[in-house]
Amino acid sequence: MSENTRTPRTLTTRAAKQRVWQPPSTLPEPTPEEGYTFRWVRVATLGKTDAKNISDRFREGFEPVRAEDHPELQAHAITDPKNRYVGGIEHGGLLLCKIPNEFVAQRNAYYNNQTQRELEGADNSLMRENDPRMPLLRPERSTEVSFGSGK
Repeated sequence: MSENTRTPRTLTTRAAKQRVWQPPSTLPEPTPEEGYTFRWVRVATLGKTDAKNISDRFREGFEPVRAEDHPELQAHAITDPKNRYVGGIEHGGLLLCKIPNEFVAQRNAYYNNQTQRELEGADNSLMRENDPRMPLLRPERSTEVSFGSGK
């Protein structure tokens, strides 16, 4: 009997490439540009133009992304010569637009301020109804978190 000196095949085969399945992205993602945030803006719903929405976004500071600036998205570029966004990138009634990051930060600050003012208004309205004999809220708003045995 001769001993088998061969290396087992499981040790000599190349390692299988690790692949992970992911659902396909609904919208293609452009290559990031420094200083800009991208967003898909609705230009049509059920085949009808949504002029108010696109006008609002343009006044807010969004500008259409040109297909020539993002060749990786050329397959999604508009080809209809009668369309207002010739050279843009449209996908299912959405137009790819970009906005400077400074505008995004300013918009976020504006809406955070609005939210804070509304919360303060609601708290003030509620506290007007407060009676010291039966308080609606505790004077301090604090929470405590403890871990373990609480020692």
